[in-house]
Amino acid sequence: MPVTTVARTVIDIARTSPFPAGVVTADSALHLRRTSKDELLAVLGDCCGWRGAKIAAQVIEFADAKAESALESIARVLFRDLGFPPPELQPWISVGAEEFRLDFRWREYRTIAEVDGAVKYADLTKDPAGRAIAQLRRDAILRELGYEVVHFTWQDITRDPARVAAVLRAAFRRGSSEVA
Repeated sequence: MPVTTVARTVIDIARTSPFPAGVVTADSALHLRRTSKDELLAVLGDCCGWRGAKIAAQVIEFADAKAESALESIARVLFRDLGFPPPELQPWISVGAEEFRLDFRWREYRTIAEVDGAVKYADLTKDPAGRAIAQLRRDAILRELGYEVVHFTWQDITRDPARVAAVLRAAFRRGSSEVA
C-alpha cells in the first residue's frame, strides 16, 4: 500500500486546506516530533511549483512545536489575523516554589491568555472541581504579580473573534497601564 511521509502529508494538507487546518496539522506533527521544520522545508522544496506551495511555506513559517492542541493552534492564527503581536507559547512563570506553565503570554502587555477546552473540566475521573479551583487560585496568583489573565473557549476562538479582540485589547490596555 503506497504511503507518504509525515512531512509530505503535512505539506499536502497545508497546500490544499485552509491556513488554520494547515497550522493545526503542522503544529501537531512538530509537537509530536513526527517531523521537523527542516524536513518540511525539504519536502516543500520538492513541491515548490505546485498549487498551494506558497500557503504551505507560510504554514511552515508560522508552525510551532510548542502548540499542544488544535485550539492553541487556531487561537494563534486568530491572534495573528486580528493583528495582535505573536505571543510567547508555553512560557513558565515561577512564583516561590510553584511554577505555572501558560498557554500564551504577551510580556510587553503583561497579559496571559489561556484557551480552555471543555475536556479540561469535564473528565469526571480527574476531579474537575479541583481543577477549576486550582485554575482560579493560579489566576489569582498571576494577577497578584500584575498580569492580566483572560480565558477563551473553543466557541470564543472559532465563533466570536470580535469578542476575543475586544477582551485582548482591554487586557493589553490594563496590563500596559500597570507598567507605566
